[in-house]
Parts: sequence; C-alpha cells; structure tokens
Amino acid sequence: MNVISEFPRPVRLIDSLWIELSDGCRLAARLWLPEDAAAEPVPAILEYLPYRKRDGTVARDEPMHGYLAGHGYACVRVDIRGNGESDGLMEDEYSAQELADGEEVIAWIAAQPWCSGRVGMMGISWGGFNALQIAARRPAALKAIVTVCSTDDRYADDVHFMGGCLLNDNLTWSSQMLAISSRPPDPALVGDGWRDIWLRRLEAMPLLAASWLRHQRRDAFWRPGSVCEDFAAIEAAVLVVGGWADAYTNAVPRLLSGLSAPAKGLIGPWVHMYPHVAYPGPAIGFLQEMRRWWDHWLKGEDTGVLEVPDLRAYIVDSVAPATHHATMPGRWVAEARWPSPEILTRTLHLGPRSLSEAPGDAAALTLDSPLSTGLDCGSFCPGMRVGPEFPGDQRPDDALSLCFDSAPLSERWEVLGAAVLEVTVISDKPVAQLVARLCDVHPDGASTRVAYMPFNLTHRDGHAEPAPLEPGRPYRIRLQLGDAGYAFRPGNRVRLALSSAYWPMVWPAPERARLTILSEGATLTLPLRGAGACTDELDFPPPEMASPAALEVLRPASGARTVTRDEDGELVSVQTDDDFGAQRLRPHGLEVGSRVRQRFTIGPEDPSSAQTEASWSVTVGRGDWRTRSETWTRMWSDSSTFHLEAKLEAYDGETLVCARRWRESVPRDLV
Repeated sequence: MNVISEFPRPVRLIDSLWIELSDGCRLAARLWLPEDAAAEPVPAILEYLPYRKRDGTVARDEPMHGYLAGHGYACVRVDIRGNGESDGLMEDEYSAQELADGEEVIAWIAAQPWCSGRVGMMGISWGGFNALQIAARRPAALKAIVTVCSTDDRYADDVHFMGGCLLNDNLTWSSQMLAISSRPPDPALVGDGWRDIWLRRLEAMPLLAASWLRHQRRDAFWRPGSVCEDFAAIEAAVLVVGGWADAYTNAVPRLLSGLSAPAKGLIGPWVHMYPHVAYPGPAIGFLQEMRRWWDHWLKGEDTGVLEVPDLRAYIVDSVAPATHHATMPGRWVAEARWPSPEILTRTLHLGPRSLSEAPGDAAALTLDSPLSTGLDCGSFCPGMRVGPEFPGDQRPDDALSLCFDSAPLSERWEVLGAAVLEVTVISDKPVAQLVARLCDVHPDGASTRVAYMPFNLTHRDGHAEPAPLEPGRPYRIRLQLGDAGYAFRPGNRVRLALSSAYWPMVWPAPERARLTILSEGATLTLPLRGAGACTDELDFPPPEMASPAALEVLRPASGARTVTRDEDGELVSVQTDDDFGAQRLRPHGLEVGSRVRQRFTIGPEDPSSAQTEASWSVTVGRGDWRTRSETWTRMWSDSSTFHLEAKLEAYDGETLVCARRWRESVPRDLV
C-alpha cells in the first residue's frame, strides 16, 4: 500500500457538519474538502450509511476520502437518520425515509458554494445498496455511482433469503444492527442532551429479524429496494464491483445485463471489502480506478473509462481448500461486452454418480442428508468476521451428499458466470430443500467449493408464489448456482454435490425430507470462456491511499470457530467468537470496542432442534464517560412457526438505563 501525503489539492477536514432537512431533522456529516474549493468549486462524492462516521468507519474513511479529496473532490460522509450523531429514528434498511433523506442531502450538497453542482455517490454493502436505490429516484445532480458488494434484488441476494431458503444471517445480521444502532451519540458533538437522544433511540428500536421474517416470499416488502424491478429508472453511470468470496457477486452480471445506463463491472477474488484493502489478494489500486471514473463523469475529462471492457474479472486458478486465503493465484481477464458472446456453454449429463458429456444410464438416487450437512460451508459473507470464514475442504460434506464426478480433465476449463442444474426431483414431504455445490476435486481427493446455491423446492415456479410439493410427484427443477470465475486444471475433476440440508447457513425445512434424484435428462451446464475470449492479462496499479486514521490499539482483535458434538451425537454446535478489539481514536479521544459470540446448534435428524443465538457487547467512552450495550437474540422453530426472542441492555457507566425484551412468533410460509 502506497501512502500518499501530498496531493494536487491540499485538503482540510471538517470533522463535524450538520445537514438540515426539510422536516427539521439534522444529519451528521464529515467533509473532506480541497482548501481552494471556495474559489474553484469541485464535484462532490457522497457516502451515506448508518455505521457511525465518528467511530465506526473512520479507519477506512480517512485514507479513502482524503485521497479522493486530494484529487479535487468534496467527499461527504453522512450517517443516516437515527445513527451516530444524526437526529431521528431508523425504521429499517433502505426505508422510504432514508432514500428521501438521501435525495435531500444530494440537493443540499449540489447547492453548496464549494460544489460544482455535480454529485457522485459511492458505497459498499449498505452504502452500495442505497446508492443504487437513490440513483433509481433520479436526483438531478447525481451523475454517477460506484456500488461495491451490493445487490439489485433484496429478496434473492441479501442476508435474508437465498433460493427461497431462510438464511441464519437474517437473525445474526439483525443482532449486529441492534448492537450498532444501540450505541450513543458523542456528547462532544450533541451536548448535554446526548442521553435523551440515546434513550429515545433505544426505546424505539425494532427487532428487525421479525420484520424481515414476516415476508418469506418475494412480496411487496422486498420490491421497493430492488432496482431489478425497473433497471431503466437508473440513468446515472454505474461502476459495479464485487468479489468472488463475497455474498453479493451475482448482482454484478445481472446489473451489467439489465442496465440501460452506462455501466462497467469489476470482480476480483475479494471478500466483503473495498478492493484496495481487501483479501484475498491481489488488492488493486481501486482508488485510482474510482478517480478515473469520477474524473470522466463528474469533471468531463477523457480518462478512457468508456473504452474499458464491460467486465473485468479475476479468474482464480485451481486452489486447494482452506478456511483462510491471504491471496489467490490467478489472472485478470476482460470481456468487452456482457453478456459475452465468448462465453460458451458445456453441458454435462448426470449419471449414477458421474458427470459426462454423453447421457449416462438412468437411475433413481435417494438423497437424505443429515440436517447437520454443511459444517464446512464457511461464512455466508466473508469479510465480516475476525476468525476463519472460507469454506474448508468439502470432503466431509461431500460424504453426506450425492456426488457426481467427471473424469479427470484433459484441458483447462475456465468458468466465468453461473452454472445451471436441470434435474427431476421427487420429495416425500410438501416442503423440501435442494442444495447444489460445484466443486473442484484435486488428485489427492481434496474438494474446493467453487459455487453453490440452496433452493426451496416450493419456489420452483418463482419466489413470489410458492406452492407445496405433492409427495411422490416428479418436478423438473432449474437451479442456477452463484456466479464464479474459476479455472479447473487438467487432471482435476468437476464435482456436482447435492444435499437436502446446509447448516448452519440455511435454516432447515419443517420436516426432514427424503428426495429422489432422477438422473435421466439431468444436466449441469457450465459457462466456459471459449477460444476467442481475450487472453491479454490486465494490469492494475498497486493500491494508493491517503494517510490512515490515527488510532491506538487498546485490545487486539482475535477470532475462532469451533465445532462440538454432544456425547450421544444427537446435537452438533458451531460456535464463532469474534473480538473486533478496542481502539482509541486519537483526534477526539473516543474509545470503542466490540465482540460477538454466535452459536448454531442442530440435531442430524430433528429440524425442531435447530437453534441460533448471537450476543454482542459494544462499548463507547472517553475519560470518565463510559457506555456499554449488550444484545442477545435467539431463534428456534417447530413445524409451523418460527420463534424469536431478544434483549437489549444499555449502561451509562454501571447504571442500567434501558432494558428491552422482545418475543415474537411468525408462522412459516412454506419455508
């Protein structure tokens, strides 16, 4: 990482700025501004999210926004309503209020004397989501966005559901948001009324997991935040960025295919992080890439971004499985257009335990995975933990699955895109799951997960109108796996592994289902880069950034993951412990820390044994002022109902100032 200390435009930081909205609500902001912007106004770049600009994202904000400001931009980092020092209360993710506030913020920025009137919006995860959603509202000043690790479809590709299956992250993310939003504002900025502001927030906090769980199909709740409903609404130019190790990569090719506005895509090997600081490497000079993007769309300079290929992607070379990768072997490739005419399909036929280019013998194969299948799945969204996050060697899960293997490959197969499984399935229960994994099997037998997708078979005709299965009836299923960029090397085998459970990532079906997989007519189609595809390797500069934030480590970060089984083997538990450490932020002296423990327990035979718990402890203080929030959430279910309970305790020093309890039950809706 090359740290830059001098820039073409010297920068001053306005650490606390208030943006007053039309209803009187004030949003808290930080502003990095070229010193001469009053005389020579500059375009502005907005990043807008709830994660506390004062202490939550400061470590990554300083080097990123300082760098862009030094190259002639006003960078504005704003906390959404009800978070950090911003007034008001937060209702939910991407609420109508949040997006309307964002539009007002953009208009306010464009009207400032230091702004040229042209605005861009950038963000990762939440900030990438609302950048897309606000762009779809077409504020006049917004000319371009950069959206990283986000999605166009909140139902299909977020922490709540995948393939119509309930993700455990629906609960654990709700628990994390409860912890984030339970922290108080800084008295140094809001004054003596800080505690009243804090208490109002604490008393109004919703249990988001319950809100999300009430919408188990793709109903009207999810559509307003899903820009795939109307891609044409977005007129601003879009740079969409993802990582193969991230949970949101599938949105990149969808956005490139669907948008009519100018759009370019970039996918690296990364987890849920900005690409200039992400792992696995190689990290790239992403701030320079953004500069090129902004210079074209906000300054009108010819930087060549229109000639950039539609999709630049990193192809990971066949790699042994590991729960952590510091770097990934591979190379960058380019597709001039996406969808690419250079992506060819190769169809493999399922036979009895085999994949081949010719149809094999017909067989009816029984699939009845233990409910604990999936212990080597890794995290749903790597980049959010301190401990190990990647899927490990898949052999233990493969042993509990139906596996279909190819012969050893005689040539390199370079996958870019989404594999598709078409198969006929029979279930003995009205609700059942089918989980498909594409794996790379090495000569020593090690199995690397390349792509996967769980699928709720009641959603076979779409996520909006699920229908129960008729036991004993055959159903033709089309299951599209997640997108991947991966090269199978000669001598390795391609494996399709099918299971009927995937714990602890996916909540189990109400009853343990036995599936019959009919191999006749079943196919796996792989998207392979053809002979005409570009083989020129792309070159990115090494990362640059401005000086990092000044902070002092008070407690180092640490993480662990453990799997335990009770003496009878009737319950298996996965526990993750992540201490994100504690730091003192030197400019203003705030001391912050957080840690979380999550536990996922299930019995191999009984769906009602499934249980998830998450507990957070977060601290914010300075000198004699000390606050602490403790949150705890739990979920379990029976055959007809999901049950949730949660508690929140907030302390000013050692005094308990707020204690909240939630207990809710939500009927299962074919999930």
